[in-house]
Amino acid sequence: MSASAVISARAAPAILPSRGGIAGTLSDTFWRRPKLLLFLMLLPPLLWLGIVYLGALFALLLQSFFSIDEFSGLIDRQFTLKTYGDLLQAANIDIILRTVTMAACVTLASAVVAFPIAYYAARYARGKWKALFYLGIMLPLWSSYLVKVYAWKLILAKEGILTWLFDKLHLSWLLDAWLSLPYVGGNSLSVSFTGTFIVFVYVWLPFMILPIQAALERVPGNLVEASSDLGASPGQTFRNVLFPLALPGIVAGSIFTFSLTLGDYIIPQIVGTSRLFIGQAVYAQQGTAGNIPLAAAFTVVPVVIMGFYLWGAKRMGAFDAL
Repeated sequence: MSASAVISARAAPAILPSRGGIAGTLSDTFWRRPKLLLFLMLLPPLLWLGIVYLGALFALLLQSFFSIDEFSGLIDRQFTLKTYGDLLQAANIDIILRTVTMAACVTLASAVVAFPIAYYAARYARGKWKALFYLGIMLPLWSSYLVKVYAWKLILAKEGILTWLFDKLHLSWLLDAWLSLPYVGGNSLSVSFTGTFIVFVYVWLPFMILPIQAALERVPGNLVEASSDLGASPGQTFRNVLFPLALPGIVAGSIFTFSLTLGDYIIPQIVGTSRLFIGQAVYAQQGTAGNIPLAAAFTVVPVVIMGFYLWGAKRMGAFDAL
């Protein structure tokens, strides 16, 4: 390159002149005001969230302060707390407690099952084995939700493979004894709370495994080795090192399992007894009964419960493991 070319290249302006037309004007404006570009990019999702999601929640909350006229069956659109008084009746409280108990049991069982799987994936799986782990965890999520639920209904049926397996192992007496229990039993596993619990755990288990695995991968391996070198038993290492550091991941996973169980109505409708859960009660009240205010009041319950749950989860650092 000649000396004149070098001099002319050095003399080139650092900032090019503005382009003409609308595109050039917008480009220059966004370059000078990056916050304006950020605002315009965030505006569509914020409008969607604010109008569609939060607007729907507000309309739902508003409906819960109306009531049903007992004579005409029409909605009385005057502000009242009568619907919440109906929500506190014994039958409705029983539905709420049943749903919360099931959600808590499913969350606890999912954590117990998920922890060793996540620990193996975080500590020992490498290369193709880690890829197989992710494939095995994600593959059930790719299949149809209804197909999985109906498949489990066939598995848990009285003529299903699980009953056949108990019979071959000469453990039919154990299954019959369990099904004879007053609350968890039934005519078969497919029409019992035990069957509902099994299907819930199976369907939501991946949502518990992945956050725990992400939390355990952040645990330095030298901490476990140091605990062993200092004479701690495996149980002490788990209680004092692994579990406290993995707790945010467990709580993060519980957000999914607890909330999804709390609002689901399809699994209890297909696999379970005739006793209602919150989701089924909402569906029945707004559909069959036509009592939209009571259905809205029922939906407020899981929203309030999850609000407190998320507040506690945030204090425990669960969002760092999502």
